[in-house]
Amino acid sequence: MNYTINDLLDKVIQEKASDLHIVFDVPPMMRISGQLTPIEGINKLTSEEVESLIFTLINEEQKSMLIKDKELDFSFSFKSIGRFRANAFYQKGMLSLALRLIPFEIPSMEKLHLPDYLTEFNALPQGLILVTGPTGHGKSTTIASMLDDMNSKYKRNIITIEDPIEYIFQNKGCIIQQREMFQDTLSWDQALKSVLREDPNVVMIGEMRDFATISSALTVAETGHLVFATLHTNSAAQTIDRIIDVFPEHQQAQVRTQLSVVIEAVISQRLVVGKDGSRYPAIELMLGTSAVRNLIRESKTHQLDNVISTSADLGMVSLERSLAGLVDADLVSYEEAQLHTLKPNELARLIRKR
Repeated sequence: MNYTINDLLDKVIQEKASDLHIVFDVPPMMRISGQLTPIEGINKLTSEEVESLIFTLINEEQKSMLIKDKELDFSFSFKSIGRFRANAFYQKGMLSLALRLIPFEIPSMEKLHLPDYLTEFNALPQGLILVTGPTGHGKSTTIASMLDDMNSKYKRNIITIEDPIEYIFQNKGCIIQQREMFQDTLSWDQALKSVLREDPNVVMIGEMRDFATISSALTVAETGHLVFATLHTNSAAQTIDRIIDVFPEHQQAQVRTQLSVVIEAVISQRLVVGKDGSRYPAIELMLGTSAVRNLIRESKTHQLDNVISTSADLGMVSLERSLAGLVDADLVSYEEAQLHTLKPNELARLIRKR
């Protein structure tokens, strides 16, 4: 093997790739503008080469955890350019590695083409703000950009709990304390219980992934804090259902009430490839209005899509309306927009209407 892991990481940065995949029996693969591309000049990797590349990135303790648990999340800084979020795991009995490039500089909301209305949520004193969407569609970057905007405008104590830490924040107007799972705390449950004793104004949870994190997040929001979190769901309605469904049936009525009180917004995001090769966010926005809170409380989440579609005057945005806006602005092709909607007729109607 006449190359090192640093050579591969340099190539990712040179090609402006977002991800690097190191997998047995294929060359190292980069994701550029959403498409996987092999690194030229490198043959298919052997299992020994994959193992060697991974083990150069982790210490002995992490190596033991990987072998024992069969998977490992970690992150590391690379030169003065950025950080990489990494997940090492086994497949078919052999190691693989997925790396995501995270620049040191937190991109501004303007640079990300995020709508200005998202900054309004930073002014809230309490409540739950969820950023959702499929893997790889910029949820963590959107939250980081929102928090960095808050950092420039307010004086608050912000505590993040992440697995692993992605963007590194610099204290500006705010104090930002970042806790990494298994390095700064041993469990999500304990970290979220402790955060209430750490005098936070704002808590950011890297991912609401199970009963413990979802339950704790609701409690933190309910006790008068502003909570930001991500969730791997495809729409606002699905997000509400996912949260409710992790609880035992006998607790779900109580959780619906609790969620209806704290929810302020669900920002469901897709990154769509533009005509210029850039990726633009298409955002479905659901606000915690009285109508939305009532539907959550009364277990009528199947009606949320309709409320979003008919509440543009209140500031809500359907995914189709957002996609239509990108097409009308000549940023995204109609064909590309169609790939990201489950309601193609509604998308066509909105574009014709404009």
